[in-house]
Amino acid sequence: MGVTDEGALIAAASRGDVRAFNQLVIRYQSIAYNLAYRILGDDDAASDATQDAFMSAFKAMPRFRGGSFKAWVLRIVTNACYDQLRARRRRPTSSLDDMEGEADHSPYLLDPAERPDEAASRRELDRVIQAGILTLPADQRSILVLSDLQGMDYQEIAQATGLALGTVKSRLSRGRAKLRDYLLDHRELLPAQYRLRSDR
Repeated sequence: MGVTDEGALIAAASRGDVRAFNQLVIRYQSIAYNLAYRILGDDDAASDATQDAFMSAFKAMPRFRGGSFKAWVLRIVTNACYDQLRARRRRPTSSLDDMEGEADHSPYLLDPAERPDEAASRRELDRVIQAGILTLPADQRSILVLSDLQGMDYQEIAQATGLALGTVKSRLSRGRAKLRDYLLDHRELLPAQYRLRSDR
């Protein structure tokens, strides 16, 4: 399929064109997986949630009413993650240590120009940050990931979560504060150049 314009792909996918939808999946699968991984902290669970989300998105395409397709997809991914978290609470099988996963799970985190020592420091920093993210309540976790790791603005996050702007801002503020407290409490685990001081 030669169509590359996103609007045309969305229109075709809304009519049931699987090839068009697959092009959209290719565009968004990395960011969707990265969001799921950050919320769930487990490679397999993130893969499952991403796959479930895209299946749900394909079925829902005829009901897509415009706006940011990215925000719409990430809302479906977030909901798929929440479903997994609810199921996990009903059937707990993993500890937080088990869910920390591998630091290099996402191409967003890779930099071919970095030196081996820089890569090791980045992986260690990422591991500690991910452990901290997993201590946050799910609603704060998803908003912090969308903002600080995916780079979305308040309005996009509100679209992606279906929340009011004020709720997004307050949950993000609380999530950042809790993550900072976690990193301060565990600063001995951080690479030396990233260690936070409690008076800053």
